Amino acid sequence: MTLLPKALVPGDLIVIAALSGPLPAAYEPNLVQAEKVLERMGFRVRRAPLLEADRRRWWSAARPEEIAAELNGLLRDPEVRAIIANDGGQTVFGYLDLIDYEAIRADPKPILGYSDISLLHLVLHARTGLAGFHTDLATPGLGGSWPAAPAARQAELENLYSTLLTSTDPIGPLPSSPSWECWRPGRAEGTLIGGVINRIALVQATPYALPLDRFDGAILFWEEIGGLAAYVWTYLHVLRHSGILDRIAGMVVGIPRDIEGLGDPTLQEIVLDVLGNRDIPVLGNVEFGHAAPNLPMPVGLRASLNADERTLSLLEPAVRPG
Repeated sequence: MTLLPKALVPGDLIVIAALSGPLPAAYEPNLVQAEKVLERMGFRVRRAPLLEADRRRWWSAARPEEIAAELNGLLRDPEVRAIIANDGGQTVFGYLDLIDYEAIRADPKPILGYSDISLLHLVLHARTGLAGFHTDLATPGLGGSWPAAPAARQAELENLYSTLLTSTDPIGPLPSSPSWECWRPGRAEGTLIGGVINRIALVQATPYALPLDRFDGAILFWEEIGGLAAYVWTYLHVLRHSGILDRIAGMVVGIPRDIEGLGDPTLQEIVLDVLGNRDIPVLGNVEFGHAAPNLPMPVGLRASLNADERTLSLLEPAVRPG
């Protein structure tokens, strides 16, 4: 069963933490804006100590053991009711063996973010059942792409995220847009599992892999940034060889960003080439991941996908009554 955190209430504390990459000083104004967004939702906001402008160790905000120690402290602190990652990066693989998984079981909390944080969602769900809040990051998302969006979209996202964190009712249909495309028709209902496709493929080669039966009847969602179109094709074949593509009931693909070589073939052609004759619905170009303000895609929650109608609905709440 999926482990749901307690619903947040007004005045609860959300901590912004450096769970992977650093905070360049130039993005301090974006972080301030992200704090304002969370405060408008009714929450108190605090920065974790490692989140200091221009603090870094190589490509990370700190050493993996330092980040793990700070994360574990937040997990054990009863005042902290949710954690949102400042940014993504390339660090989470370095501290998977240092996480206090018992603290998560004892007091599950929403951990928000995407990119490298999607690896955290997958592993925590595999080890504890924790629902993964695959949402926007603080600085590039709430403080970056959100203010750049039209006012109506900003209001829609704030309401959606507030509902995600506070409501014990099913979330319902996600707001669709003209970018959504039916790449293969059909309908499916299943548990959402996903993240950045390279993280999905790589984690399956570690002791922190999701058991294959977690993919039975699941709706796999994924996106990618950078690299080559051939890399995406390769990652999909890794999922094919591992048996994942034979187990899922549907697929949702995010808007690609900065992938060299897309166009000939298109991303749709790559996906359908690897899927072959697997008759599952595929919905493409959905706003989650690196290319747009993120719609929430909660790992471990049941969803309903209708590729023909280009709809995606969350059938369960992401939090439980306090």
